[in-house]
Amino acid sequence: MIQAPDLPLWAALIVGLFVLLGAAITLVGAVGLIRMESFYERVHPPTLGMTLGTGFILIASIICFSVMQSRPVMHEVLIAVFVTITTPITLMLLARAALYRDRSEGAQDVPRDLGDAENGGPED
Repeated sequence: MIQAPDLPLWAALIVGLFVLLGAAITLVGAVGLIRMESFYERVHPPTLGMTLGTGFILIASIICFSVMQSRPVMHEVLIAVFVTITTPITLMLLARAALYRDRSEGAQDVPRDLGDAENGGPED
């Protein structure tokens, strides 16, 4: 188990700052999820908040373990690449599935600026 006293004070402050910043940004995304009204609005804040918040926490992890092991530790880069690739794809698939469901059910409040999947462009 890694103990906190193993880090120098300067590294502990930087790591703590990045962890708090990542947690705060993720919290803002969660609050945005609660505050938005429709599904289409609710999808964006947690996606953006999670991606940026995860990035800051991964930076903190890279700094922490690099300082402790006296060599660059870059395993977190794989996590960052995975999150950066999968989060927007998941957002797009969720939005398209909801749009398809709403259009097939004949919902009246379907956003018109999301584009038409069949025509590849915005609806008229």
